[in-house]
This record gives sequence, C-alpha cells and structure tokens, in this order.
Amino acid sequence: MKGIAVICCFIFLSFSKAQGQELTRILFILDASNSMNANWGGQTRIEAAKELLVKTVDSLNGSANLQIALRVYGHQSPITATYQDCNDTKLEVPFGPDNFMKVRNKIRTIMAKGTTPIARSLEAAAGDFPDTNARNIIILITDGLEACDNDPCVIAKKLHDKGVKVTPFVIGLGLDLSYLDQFKCIGSYSEAETKEAFNNVLKTVISKALINTTVQINLNNINKVPNETDVTMLLYKAGTKELMYTFVHTLNRQGNPDTLTMDPSMKYDLVVNTIPKVYKNNISIVKNIHNVIPVDCPQGFIKLRFTNASSPYQVLSRVYQKTDQKTINTQLVGATDKYIVGKYEVEILSLPRIYHTVEVTQSATETIDLPAPGQFSYNATKMVAAQIFVIREDGTVEWVCNLDQINLKGLIYLQPGNYRVVYRQKQLKSTTYTTEKNFKIQSNKTTSINL
Repeated sequence: MKGIAVICCFIFLSFSKAQGQELTRILFILDASNSMNANWGGQTRIEAAKELLVKTVDSLNGSANLQIALRVYGHQSPITATYQDCNDTKLEVPFGPDNFMKVRNKIRTIMAKGTTPIARSLEAAAGDFPDTNARNIIILITDGLEACDNDPCVIAKKLHDKGVKVTPFVIGLGLDLSYLDQFKCIGSYSEAETKEAFNNVLKTVISKALINTTVQINLNNINKVPNETDVTMLLYKAGTKELMYTFVHTLNRQGNPDTLTMDPSMKYDLVVNTIPKVYKNNISIVKNIHNVIPVDCPQGFIKLRFTNASSPYQVLSRVYQKTDQKTINTQLVGATDKYIVGKYEVEILSLPRIYHTVEVTQSATETIDLPAPGQFSYNATKMVAAQIFVIREDGTVEWVCNLDQINLKGLIYLQPGNYRVVYRQKQLKSTTYTTEKNFKIQSNKTTSINL
C-alpha cells in the first residue's frame, strides 16, 4: 500500500558551474496517480497537494530571477486491473518568464487517475531545463513508490554520470519508515504526518532552494563528534536581544545534524539551551555555501531515585555549580536530566536537606540513590509553637522545620532517621512549659505524635 506524501527536492548544478547563479529554475513534478484519490485529513491527497502547491506558486509569484515549470504524471491514462501506462508523464507548463498563472491554472485542472512512473518522470525532467547555466531544481510531490520498471536510483546515477550534481531533500509525510528507507539513494528525508506539517516542510524546501545558503550546527561531544541533539537553540542578531530563529536541534536519519536555512546578511549570537546554557557569539554565515558551526556541548546524565519507595513521592532537587550558587536546574527525584560534562552540587529538597557532589561524564549516567521518606503525623489539642530537629549519629541536633502554628494537626514527609520535636502550647506564657518528644521515621511508614 502506498503512503501519503513525499516531497523530493533535487538541486541540479553543472559540475563546471560555480554556486551562486542569479537565475533559479524550479520544476514541480506532481503525482496524479490513482492512489492520490485516497482520503487524507478530510480531503483527498490530490486535493491537499493541489491546494498547497497553488499557495506555494502564489507565494513565489513576483520573485526576482526565478522561473518555474510543471510536470505531471499519472493524469492522462486511467489505471486498470490489467494495464498501467508507464509513459504517462508530461511537461504541462515549460519554463518561461511570468508563467506563474499558467502553472497555477493547470494545477487546478489536474485529475488523479493513473500509475506512478517516478523514474521516467525524473529522466524526462532532466530535459525540461533549457540549460545548466542556472540553479536547476526539481520538487517532486508523490504518495507512492515507483510502479513501473525503472529505478529512480539508477536515473539519479545517470544524471550524475552526465555531469549533473544532485543534492536532494526528501521529506516523507505520514509514511512507513521502511518505505522511506527506499529513498536513501536519493537523499536525506524527514517525515511529517499532517497537512500543516506538509505545508511547513514544503516552505522549508522552497526556502533552501531560493536562498542557497545552508547551515549545520554541530553540537559536539567530548571527542568532537557532533552527536549531541534534542535541545532548543536560539539565534539572536549579534549584540542584541532580537530573536531571529528558534530551532530544536535534530539529527537526520543518517545521524547527521539537520540542515537549516538562515539569512546570511547578518551575524548571530547562539544560545544552546543545555544545562547549563552554552553560548557562541558573533557567528558569520557565508552566502551560497553550506556552513558548519561547531559548538562544544558534551553531555551526560544525573539520575535521582528512591531505592525503596512504595509510592511516587514528589521531592525536588536543586542543581548548581560550586563556583556559582545560582540554581541551574530543579529536578524531581525519580527523573533523569542531561547536563554539560562537569562537576555539580545537588541539594535534595527533602526534610532534612541532603547534599551530593556529582561529576557528569560524557554519555554516562551518575545516579544518586536515596531512601524513601516516611511520614510524621501530629495532632495537638491547642495551638503550639514547635520545631523539629534531626538527631545525628554523634548526638548533635540540627533544625529541620517549623510546625504550623495555626493548624492543630498536620502531616510532614521526613527522611528516615531519629528526630525530636520541641514545643510549647502557645497559651502557656512560661518557658518552663517547653516539652520534648523523640521519635523515629522509617521509609514508607507513618509515625504519629500527640502534642
């Protein structure tokens, strides 16, 4: 069964030509095979593809140094149980000045009915371009695999052998990943499962085609390998707080940092929102080439857990660096968070507080094990002024917390250990009425005291 939609964007450049040609040509190839009549989000696939393609053409109308053309396949001969027309591919609107309305109007008339001759369409498309003295681009919109006898990978190789460089972008939408893997010979790809996502990736492909300046941000590990990812990056106009781009760093299906499109006319300050943040300022983007920006972001993990908890206790921790007491993260016990390689101080916000020093190393997990807390339940006949102290093994006592002076009863989570509550009924105005009671807290158990 065919998937929903794929966009393939091929940039054809003659090997003998330098990048940065002023003229750009975009050839749209639209799949009008019978499977495009299937439903997709309240529309048929062909209706959604035509709608978004028309919007794209409208957005391009008036662009300087840009020409477009339209090739369609599967729209002339209906497919039957015994016959499919593998030559059903046609250049409907050739390249020419100011033909945007022609392309737009032709898209609206297309009816899906035939088969899927992808390879033959690509092979024919190579002849649709007047020459190689421009940035020649093919954007293919299709929902299926090759249905005829040719192999798109073979055609791509033939184009290469003819002196044509192929730099593709492949974006699969709502497709089985095993299906997308068959496009590896063509290029990188990413999936998008909704019409909105389809629209976004189409805009991205168009932007890359027109700007011809791409960026790859390498988040390097301790060995300078760019395999750190899944973190938000903010790019500001250098020296200002004017936010220009927000990206969630992604590795593509080949395990490489994803390619971005950015305006090369300004310099940038980069903030990588790791814990703690990593900064790189005054970054220059060189026009008309693929730019690689290396950033050292080696990371490992801190894991906090109760070793014997019978219920999910909600206890926070505060993480900071010894050289700077500012909190850089709050982390729940039971969670695992990622940190830049280095030493950290962890304050468990339990009662009493627990402190640990940990050293995070590349890709490793540093685990802090804690005993589960118990509960201290108190009940007073009259309002009291009271404080709880923990009794250490050497006999010293340390303040832990105050009891509520308004409510007559309460429940407090305490770490296992020996404690003392010191209190006086507030109505009694003599210090001699001070009373002490010792008690013991055990994990997952409740200790009750009457005051």
